[in-house]
Amino acid sequence: MRMMQPLKEENVKPMKTLKYTILLGCFLIASVSMAQEKLWTLQECVNHALVNNISVKQGQNSLLQNEQDVIAAKGQFLPNLSGSLGHSTTFGNEEVFSGQFVNRTSNSTNVGIGLNQTIFNGFRLTNLYKQSKLSLESNQLELNRIKDDISLNVVNAYLNVLFNKERLEIAKAQLSFSTNQVEQVKDLVDAGVQPKANIYDAEATMSLDAQEVTLAENNYNLALLSLSQLLQVPYKGFDVQLMDVDFPSSTLLYNDVQPVLDYALQNRNEIKVAEKNMEIAQLNSEISKSGYYPNVTGGYQYGSSAFFSNLTEDEASFFDQLDAQKSHGFRISVNIPIFSRFENKTNVAKSKIDEANSLLSLDQAKLDLESNIQRAFTDAQAAFKSYVASKKALEAQEIAMNNTQERFKAGIITSFDLEQARVKYVNAQSSLVNAKYDFVFKTKVLDFYMGKPITD
Repeated sequence: MRMMQPLKEENVKPMKTLKYTILLGCFLIASVSMAQEKLWTLQECVNHALVNNISVKQGQNSLLQNEQDVIAAKGQFLPNLSGSLGHSTTFGNEEVFSGQFVNRTSNSTNVGIGLNQTIFNGFRLTNLYKQSKLSLESNQLELNRIKDDISLNVVNAYLNVLFNKERLEIAKAQLSFSTNQVEQVKDLVDAGVQPKANIYDAEATMSLDAQEVTLAENNYNLALLSLSQLLQVPYKGFDVQLMDVDFPSSTLLYNDVQPVLDYALQNRNEIKVAEKNMEIAQLNSEISKSGYYPNVTGGYQYGSSAFFSNLTEDEASFFDQLDAQKSHGFRISVNIPIFSRFENKTNVAKSKIDEANSLLSLDQAKLDLESNIQRAFTDAQAAFKSYVASKKALEAQEIAMNNTQERFKAGIITSFDLEQARVKYVNAQSSLVNAKYDFVFKTKVLDFYMGKPITD
């Protein structure tokens, strides 16, 4: 028997390379498959939206600007320091004595450093600093409000996906039922229990159910598209992780709206923003009043100079002149406003009007919040009643549907009667799903106003 020859080294290397290439390709394919199969959870959707939403990014940039405003306002308490350096050269005929002109070239150099400090300006700088900090706090609260709204919108869109998914499952179940019904009708026709025309009715019902499946799939895809657009992620390959939305119970319903109102009025960001804006308006009134106060400023100046001319040969050196001619100067000035052509008066009057408007805005924010909560509470109550009624209706229709099927199999009723019962049963299923998700979302709205996590 001929023995196998060992592989040569030049043949082994290409085989190893091919092996590694195949393994790498399998790894990449598996990675792509895993990436395509990623299912977004509700919490991941909310977190992604809060990080990538354009409105959130704009709000964060506004905060960065406010932080710079605070630094600038704090810097106004510090002295202003500046330096100066100048040099001038003149040449040509110059009258040294009366009637005597000489050709003169001169160079003059001046150096100096100055410091200016606001000593008192009617507490304007203090109030401007406080106002900049309040603006930072107000915009932070406004950003929190935007994040809350985005979270609620994402939860609504996510629940809408789950709702349409459940509607799709119902449509598929009905298609499966009608498909089986066609087979049963054919058996009954063959047995002589039902006329052959019932086969056509059953097939027509099956076609209608197929159309409903197509419509439900389209609505489900549209819900996914809306959620992906809200998250600003590509729609292709996007899908969410399905989770069971338990059927609600009466314990989920808020029995009294007053605790919700009390908590929201104390903690909601829109109320806090309105309160901060009122404080900002009050500080603006104090800033406008500073125009009536004297403005006191102080300063210090240090400088020296050096001069050279072609007419003099015994001048001191440049640095000796700077040392000999240095000087110090101190300055303080008081500017007392006497008449500002009604500018200060009108500024104070306008700021008082703004202050009154900010108070009205706070009252309006409270009224809007109270109205929204009352509406949400009423909607939740109505949704719960609708859910209870839909649940009872489905139970009744399920019993009726079972009885109708038995009577149809016995040849007591026609296919038209069976279809009527089936339509009522499908409508009852859809009504229960609608009522369930409607109640869950409206309860989430109340949780939102109560500051509870809405992603649970």
